[in-house]
Amino acid sequence: MDLQTRSAFARNITVKGMILNTLLCAVKFAAGIWGRSSAMVADAVHSLSDSLTDIVVLASLKFSSRPADPEHAYGHGRFETMATLIIALALLAVGGKILYNGIMDIIRLAEGGAIVRPHAIALWTAVISILVKEWLYRYTLKAAKQIGSSALEANAWHHRSDAMSSIGTLLGIGGAYFLGNKWTVLDPLAAVVVSFFIFEVAWNILKAAVQEILDKSLGAQAETKIAALCRQTEPAAYAHNIKTRKIGGYACLEFHVYLPDEWNLKRVHDATDKMEQALQTEFGAQTLVTIHPEPQSLHKSF
Repeated sequence: MDLQTRSAFARNITVKGMILNTLLCAVKFAAGIWGRSSAMVADAVHSLSDSLTDIVVLASLKFSSRPADPEHAYGHGRFETMATLIIALALLAVGGKILYNGIMDIIRLAEGGAIVRPHAIALWTAVISILVKEWLYRYTLKAAKQIGSSALEANAWHHRSDAMSSIGTLLGIGGAYFLGNKWTVLDPLAAVVVSFFIFEVAWNILKAAVQEILDKSLGAQAETKIAALCRQTEPAAYAHNIKTRKIGGYACLEFHVYLPDEWNLKRVHDATDKMEQALQTEFGAQTLVTIHPEPQSLHKSF
């Protein structure tokens, strides 16, 4: 799948999610206000953040699909990484807001204030939200895995965090609704618990994005696979000094390879070309591969 096709596929998934998010957000706000539930209003704010991050993802996909140019020899994959980072920060902000509002409501109750018991509409809206957002999570994550998009995967987890938010909301609203006014504290308490689930998701996404920006390697397993593929493609080859990193939706592989001293330039070229094709088949068609051939005699223990 080339960059343009990949981008179009991801945009299609994101637009569908954004439309569904926007509708769900409107329903949640209406149910939260009409149903007198602070947890549902907090849930609606979370859904609104989903729609906003959908816009971020769409923008990143547009820019990251641009081909390499003289000023960006490695392509524009980092736009996707930046979108992932923005989504993580948005999740942290949403979690912080939900936590703050929940704590303020609990403090108000402790000081003798009151929280109105939520209506049934808020309860049923939470159920609908869980089902819709869990489906959106699975749908988006499947697409993200299919094309190897970190931004799309982060967006999928944003959908999942909304589903978790709605589960907490459901428990809080249900407790307050069925157990009576003495238990209305369960509504803001659920919002507080949900905020910590959101923080955890945000941290995991943020950590992955920062590691990518800092050029974290793909790991020892990937390096072993690279060496093995080179040897399978050309039995005389010995890959070493392997360096790997991820740039948005594609990998970048750089390494040296020992080849027989007697081989002429044409044979060396053909061998490294075969290795490059094998690696792109394994790691993705957009994988950037840089191979530095060296004479076998330089490797004393070969």
